[in-house]
Amino acid sequence: MVLSKTASESDVSVHSTFASRYVRASLPRFKMPENSIPKEAAFQIINDELMLDGNPRLNLASFVTTWMEPECDKLIMASINKNYVDMDEYPVTTELQNRCVNMIAHLFNAPLGDSETAVGVGTVGSSEAIMLAGLAFKRKWQNKRKAEGKPYDKPNIVTGANVQVCWEKFARYFEVELKEVKLSDGYYVMDPEKAVQMVDENTICVAAILGSTLNGEFEDVKLLNDLLVEKNKSTGWDTPIHVDAASGGFIAPFIYPELEWDFRLPLVKSINVSGHKYGLVYAGIGWVIWRNKEDLPEELIFHINYLGADQPTFTLNFSKGSSQVIAQYYQLIRLGYEGYRNVMENCRDNMLVLKQGLEKTGKFNIVSKDNGVPLVAFSLKDNSLHNEFEVSDMLRRFGWIVPAYTMPPDAQHVTVLRVVIREDFSRTLAERLVIDIGKVLHELETLPSRISAKIVLANEEKDAVADKDKKDVQKETREIITAWRKLVIQRKKMNGVC
Repeated sequence: MVLSKTASESDVSVHSTFASRYVRASLPRFKMPENSIPKEAAFQIINDELMLDGNPRLNLASFVTTWMEPECDKLIMASINKNYVDMDEYPVTTELQNRCVNMIAHLFNAPLGDSETAVGVGTVGSSEAIMLAGLAFKRKWQNKRKAEGKPYDKPNIVTGANVQVCWEKFARYFEVELKEVKLSDGYYVMDPEKAVQMVDENTICVAAILGSTLNGEFEDVKLLNDLLVEKNKSTGWDTPIHVDAASGGFIAPFIYPELEWDFRLPLVKSINVSGHKYGLVYAGIGWVIWRNKEDLPEELIFHINYLGADQPTFTLNFSKGSSQVIAQYYQLIRLGYEGYRNVMENCRDNMLVLKQGLEKTGKFNIVSKDNGVPLVAFSLKDNSLHNEFEVSDMLRRFGWIVPAYTMPPDAQHVTVLRVVIREDFSRTLAERLVIDIGKVLHELETLPSRISAKIVLANEEKDAVADKDKKDVQKETREIITAWRKLVIQRKKMNGVC
């Protein structure tokens, strides 16, 4: 006789994941569960919930890289368990970071010899890089003020109102006043002349943006440098410049090589750039480069030896993964100057395709510039019946994530939509997006509520015209009566008779 055995309820290996008890209850949200669950169930449950996230490739709000070659993905996974700061244990990783610093410094025209080591460091992103650069400026300014016997408790930074929030964080966290140059209608970046006017003896640096997140425009760093040189001469100050090239640092050298914004300008002392934007690496890597050693105060550098050897470090973060550093080195040697130029030119071309497609609809004003970060910022010509936020919301039904936002002071009355063109945004996708935007506009305009609103608006305009015509007739009648009365009075005075 064949013996059979009933599977135990705890023997989950014979159950389908979706038929198991693990999908019948809500996942813990506040407390760690008492018991373990099978790895298959944990994976499936979390994976299912993550499906509700947006598609990174269709996230046109973000400047951050969302695609890399499979070979680089393999390198990332192979190094994901390496701690970036263990320099003695992972000397090759440290060497690759130093190579990246040197390559980027030469790309930014740092005054270095062929074999001279650049001064810089890899960071989690441009936010950390800006914090480090800001600290270096603050400490140098304080040291100078102390040596001169002057107060050093009220440092400030001059920026445009279009700066990224990390500058506000730096100012608040490290007690530095942020003096912002307000924007104006049609001019959405910092005005160099107004910026220099705001500089005083307590200004630790002026921050220029190479690629505004609002409309992609490059600020005029060359003009800022020239104006600041003259002011420094007349005042005896030595106010420097930091360039926030988070978005534009890996664009300008390849498609605008003649543009002077980097270390070719004498007052530019440090530059930050995001490797995870147009450096073409997944999120988690930024770089800050100093002009020379004198621009990074030695007292900010820490030396540790408890990981096996003397290790100089100047970062806000400590332990972090090595994957993104290795990925950055992969991209630099894999693509080279030629490859980066091809990628950036392709992004610019696809940006122009999208811009021209939007212009053909006749519905939008283009706010962005052709020369700058490859993005298209645009606003509705007529937002009386529907606005940019509604367009953004309805585009999500097609999978597109397109942000809508208002400009900073004093241009906050302007609302725009923005599409960032990354390496993985093809011409086909650009054309598809224009079609879908057309569908959204058509649907918004033909909704019953919108048609009713149009009728009401048309009637109001009609009534307004009728009222105007009526008032015009009344005015004309009054003018005729007044003129006739004047004539009668004049004749009486002359003849005594009417």
